[in-house]
Amino acid sequence: MNQWQIGKIRVTRIMEMELAGGTRFILPEATREACLPLEWLRPHFMDAQGNLIMSVHALVVDTGDRRIIVDTCIGNDKQRSIPAWSNLQTSFLQDLDSAGYPRESIDTVLCTHLHVDHVGWNTMLVDNQWVPTFPNARYLLAEKEWRHWDSVGGDPMNAELLNDSVRPVLAAGLVDLVDWEHEVCEGVRLAPTPGHTPGHVSIHIESGGEKALITGDWIHHPCQMTRTDWCSSADHDQHQARATRETLLENYTDKPVLIIGTHFATPTAGRVKRLPQGGYWFDVDLPAS
Repeated sequence: MNQWQIGKIRVTRIMEMELAGGTRFILPEATREACLPLEWLRPHFMDAQGNLIMSVHALVVDTGDRRIIVDTCIGNDKQRSIPAWSNLQTSFLQDLDSAGYPRESIDTVLCTHLHVDHVGWNTMLVDNQWVPTFPNARYLLAEKEWRHWDSVGGDPMNAELLNDSVRPVLAAGLVDLVDWEHEVCEGVRLAPTPGHTPGHVSIHIESGGEKALITGDWIHHPCQMTRTDWCSSADHDQHQARATRETLLENYTDKPVLIIGTHFATPTAGRVKRLPQGGYWFDVDLPAS
């Protein structure tokens, strides 16, 4: 479990899985041979053989008044086309509880977008029915994102995740469709970051003069800081995704803004720095020893 303090707001990472290798399906150009020269990725984001390390985790944003969970991972008991993500049986809910956030205490669920590894714990299987995992929460979805997925929901892959992880919370009356610049509460707001999906958002946090950004998937791995041209196979619009990535990296370079990567392996957070030869690298935020 990692935690960061942004003014009075605490962010806690709840990890579902962290793995080395197997990332070529999401970043096809990030081969071992192409990644090994990016020596700054070691040891946190790449192993000695050039295998990238990635994480699937949720982030709890605790303002003191609000308990917000951002992106709900893959979830248990769900049949998925990726074998390593199918029919999981993880301790995610127990880990959430151990961190001090039992599921009943969560009052807001934010999904940066509606891909399979960001909506899974929206629901849980109870008596062969998918029910909301966070019964006391409002689930906030960017309306632009929902309208897109609802319009293409007939595709079998989309239908599967919508039917088990999104439509049950809609049916329970727990969803609020919001503008993609929506202010969730004081210090927490959505920020449009399109390309990976049409209505993709990131989460901007500000408190006590300190700032942070939860990325979502405008960037999947820190290697894309140096190689901004490496696009995800899951990007809806690769041209737009790259433009968003390059704009944000430029805007946040050498700024006192903590970047918390939604798929960045431990230690997950840091600051964007410029490389002398061009491009960027990630200066990690290591916990105090």
